[in-house]
Amino acid sequence: MSARIEAEAGPPGRHAAGLFAAAAMHRDGDGNGNALHAPVLVLNASYEPINVCAARRALVLVLKGVAMTEEENGHFLHAARIAMRVPSVIRLLEYRRIPHQSRALSRKNILLRDRNTCQYCATVLPSSELTLDHVIPRSRGGSSTWENLVACCHTCNRRKGNQFPLEAGMKLMREPRAFNLHTSRHIMRLMGRSDDKWRKYLFY
Repeated sequence: MSARIEAEAGPPGRHAAGLFAAAAMHRDGDGNGNALHAPVLVLNASYEPINVCAARRALVLVLKGVAMTEEENGHFLHAARIAMRVPSVIRLLEYRRIPHQSRALSRKNILLRDRNTCQYCATVLPSSELTLDHVIPRSRGGSSTWENLVACCHTCNRRKGNQFPLEAGMKLMREPRAFNLHTSRHIMRLMGRSDDKWRKYLFY
């Protein structure tokens, strides 16, 4: 029997999922990390699109038996005795009720809402090269809310400083709004334009 086990042969369980996740994290530094950070469309058990996550997270969900792969992105990763194709679309095995309300306010969700784009100069950057800017500075009464936080590159952040955008001669690309279900679906459809495997789940 081959020492390498195909993941499709059966769910390896939580222990194997943890081992694979650890090995996948180690791979981030060996040139294969891009495949693990690729976006994966998450479907509810009803095939309704509900989220986008990184491939690394999607692999762990599949290995734990929480989800199954519906589409693959062409990459193939090995870790310990597990070999697994990287998913492009996964589907939850149990239906999850998704409340129709705004997502939690977090750096990750602000960057996702703004599509990793500086809202002042329109430059698209990796998450690590972006910061969050308070449109109305906190020192001048601004609060940490969806409507007052935007993705911002470090250059624009330094230029704006403790000023209002108008005072700094800067203008927002768009008015920041709360990340609701409509916003989430819109972003998923925009992302789906570049991945044919997402289209049948998003454009209906």
